[in-house]
Amino acid sequence: MALCRNVKGPLSRMLAIRPGVCYGQSYSTAATATPFYQSADDKTAFRYAFGVLSRQFSSQTPPAAAVQMNLIRQLRERTSAPIKDVKDSLVQCNWDIEAAQTDLRKRGKASAMKKAGRIATEGLLALAQNEGKGCLQALTLAKQALLVENGSQLVSGVHPVGLESLEELKFNLEHPKISGDTTVHNAITEVAAMMGENVRLRRGFVMSAPSSGVLSTYLHTSPQPGLGRIAGLLSLEIEDGNSPLDALQRVGSELAVHLVAAKPLFLTKESVSSDALENEREILKSQAESTGKSQMAIEKMVEGRLRKYYEEVVLVEQKFVMNDTVNVKTLISNLSKEVGSPVKIGNFFRMEVGEGIQREEASSGDEPVAQAA
Repeated sequence: MALCRNVKGPLSRMLAIRPGVCYGQSYSTAATATPFYQSADDKTAFRYAFGVLSRQFSSQTPPAAAVQMNLIRQLRERTSAPIKDVKDSLVQCNWDIEAAQTDLRKRGKASAMKKAGRIATEGLLALAQNEGKGCLQALTLAKQALLVENGSQLVSGVHPVGLESLEELKFNLEHPKISGDTTVHNAITEVAAMMGENVRLRRGFVMSAPSSGVLSTYLHTSPQPGLGRIAGLLSLEIEDGNSPLDALQRVGSELAVHLVAAKPLFLTKESVSSDALENEREILKSQAESTGKSQMAIEKMVEGRLRKYYEEVVLVEQKFVMNDTVNVKTLISNLSKEVGSPVKIGNFFRMEVGEGIQREEASSGDEPVAQAA
């Protein structure tokens, strides 16, 4: 009872606060205060009261707690690293998620393939193809985009669709609630009103078919023909334009599936950007140095792990998903022998609904899409 009575007494009896000192909101009063004990009971009471106060202060939720939990969740989704390591890295990097992800990589807690970590939003991709081109849109407008792009000169590679010109395009829409001639922009507005959702035409791309070869496509999670959530496009070029294309079409279709599953970022080792290569080399070096081995051993470790990195992100170096005893380079070599003429991958392109978008905040910058030219 004496202890309780002492605790209920004035705090000034237990603390002699220095005048003129501003303690702010750091809750560090005890660090700059002079204890004043009149008895053993006072000393015990002080310790008890300070413990209670400390627990009260520490249990208060910081203003940024919700933001911090969101960053922890996002980084955990990106890397699959243990939650303790995720939080430690974020704290060390002042809650910079990109720097924290690099820190986890350096400590060997996350793999290179997790770096994309994008959160998919709702929607569908539409894929349309004719003899000369294939087109991907974020709405069911791919056929209209092909009509617009058919007027342009056939140029090799992957090219974005001009969305402004496409939105002003007039077409006849056959739909129970929207019919007759309308513009693409008006059709999207009507769909958004019917669904009660924010529907927009976000992006579109066109890939030209090779003059000698095939353009192969694949749509994953496809509710109906021409629509899906993930798409892979790939062109195979052959030197002998008179060779039969059956084998190319078969392998091309399989490689389009491979694109969706394996998520390559580059076509060849030579096409890996210098920035990406230097960043990866720095991370691998940090990992190797943590072993405490000699500099020569560290260099060998870095080169060995760099080969593994190429196998993860470079298309021709990846293990073929339908037969992991060979890589894509060997698959193309075997195809060349089968058709009796050199074959190569001209371009590839992978696109997924919601790439580059966070549910909480959409990025206004460029949206990265895996592709090769």
